[in-house]
Amino acid sequence: MSRAQAGSLRYIGLALESWSSPRMKVVSYSAKVFLLAALAASLLVSTIPAYGQNAQPVADDTHFNLLVLGDSIAWGQGLREEHKAWYLVKTWLESNGGRPIRERVEAHSGAVIGSVGDSAGNPVTLQDGEVNRGLPSVNDQIENALRSYADPAKVDLVIVDGCINDLDARRLLNAVNTPDGIREVAQQKCGPPMEALLGRITRAFPSAHVVVTGYYPILSERTESDLFMRALAKRFYTGTARMSDKQLRTRLIEISRQWYEGSNQMLAVAAGRIDEQLAAKGSRQRVLFAQVGFLPEHSFAAPQSRLWGFDASTIRKLLVILTLGRVTLKTNDEQRNQRNASCKETFKPPAGETKQQKEARENRIMLCRLAAIGHPNPKGAQMYADAIDKQLKIVMSSPGWLRSSGAIATPGSTVP
Repeated sequence: MSRAQAGSLRYIGLALESWSSPRMKVVSYSAKVFLLAALAASLLVSTIPAYGQNAQPVADDTHFNLLVLGDSIAWGQGLREEHKAWYLVKTWLESNGGRPIRERVEAHSGAVIGSVGDSAGNPVTLQDGEVNRGLPSVNDQIENALRSYADPAKVDLVIVDGCINDLDARRLLNAVNTPDGIREVAQQKCGPPMEALLGRITRAFPSAHVVVTGYYPILSERTESDLFMRALAKRFYTGTARMSDKQLRTRLIEISRQWYEGSNQMLAVAAGRIDEQLAAKGSRQRVLFAQVGFLPEHSFAAPQSRLWGFDASTIRKLLVILTLGRVTLKTNDEQRNQRNASCKETFKPPAGETKQQKEARENRIMLCRLAAIGHPNPKGAQMYADAIDKQLKIVMSSPGWLRSSGAIATPGSTVP
């Protein structure tokens, strides 16, 4: 490894360490080198500290009341509202009769599970959920929702996800890590924290059914193995041992698979344990886990990818590598222009901004603009909605599905 390559890796490691923290430090990096790290980093859910929520109508007895909590997957990063998974679930329920549905969406890009009192009761300002940030945490989202509902017992359904932002995001796309290590971190971050979160949700909204959604393998054996992807793998690698392109690819595919299986296993266990506790108390409430059946061809840069990617030709991608970032890329999601405007609005230059501060701010804007990369596209969101619908069918025909009369009928058609 040359001195220049070692220096690039060192800068990228520092950049990603800062990026993965919910309270990002202001550090100066080489913008050209940072772009390549950003491209790899944006395959995950980045966390930038900022605050804000959307105002929604309160729950009442005339509507079926839906609450959405979680990170960018629950929010629907890069999707128009009518393509978001929660919206597809809403229309699916409405199309089968019963009461109209009123939703409240607290989920936003970058949210961590966190702990009770993460925001210490501080008020939040209105902000676009496309802008990736760690706070309000999912625990804080519960607080925000409770403040908006006169009677939380009128919430009928909660869709929630979380845990990917609570781990060091470098682990998922850094070949220095091992499959066993990813399994371990999935157990730590997606097990007890989610179990505690679900327990709190069921206590806060005592009439609601709760559906927990899982994650997906980011890379697979069907992911493209072109020069661009190989370059990203190398840029994201922070180890000192020499690894060939084939070794890097094999390791990253296995890490992605272990994350998919390990995180889903722990989320399912957490949902099952809370459901058993409720059943032991005679509660009609059910907590369900919805696993999304992503196949290898659905992963990032695969032939039938269900994830957002780059809006660029092969030649342009190569130019990004060759020019070390002087040529930039755009995402192919539906909210690209709107998110770009929100990113610029969020990260305005402060008075007396130094050169280092400007460079760090511009890097944050770049990460923000690329935030949709690796998130479910419309077809991926439909897979999430189908998985949720399938779980809801389990409880829709059971007593206690709704709080009162006017129940939504069980769908006559099957869910794929």
